[in-house]
Amino acid sequence: MSRGGVVLVDSNVFIHLLRRGRDPRPILDAWIGGGDLATCGMVRLEVERGLKAPRLKERLGAYFDVLLYAPTPNHLWERATELAWQLDRRGINLPAQDIVIASAARAIGAAVLTDDGHFEEIPGCTVFRAARELEADW
Repeated sequence: MSRGGVVLVDSNVFIHLLRRGRDPRPILDAWIGGGDLATCGMVRLEVERGLKAPRLKERLGAYFDVLLYAPTPNHLWERATELAWQLDRRGINLPAQDIVIASAARAIGAAVLTDDGHFEEIPGCTVFRAARELEADW
């Protein structure tokens, strides 16, 4: 199934596919169809820090370089901080990195492709569930 629009791919999608010996690049490119894939610094950090093979790190790094990049300037961190504070007051305590990723996606008008249920608790965050969307490759 393919999607149009902009979709920021969460780190857990890359990590899951890599652990299964799958190359995420062709899978994600085929899935997005006429849309655009996006990333942010937090996703890149989470994915690349766990790669053991320098060649794989280089290939995935080159892939990240061509994705639409959601910048994380100071105002995004301020929004993410406010969002975390508001969620905490409602008893919803989410990992900070998920809040930053969701804030980056919202800043560029992107949905998030993930298999992490935390994103569904973030107001204004459109979520595509990776297990459902990438069925054959998941």
